[in-house]
Amino acid sequence: MNRAMTSLLALGLGVAAYQLAQRNDWLNNRSMKKMRRRLAKAIR
Repeated sequence: MNRAMTSLLALGLGVAAYQLAQRNDWLNNRSMKKMRRRLAKAIR
């Protein structure tokens, strides 16, 4: 798999996990920021 495909996949997974977590109210703000930073790093 090439890089663009991999980052798209990671982004899709991140969005799905984010929505799931929001629906289940798992995340507080602190872990949310951490996840967003990790996603930003994964996309680059």
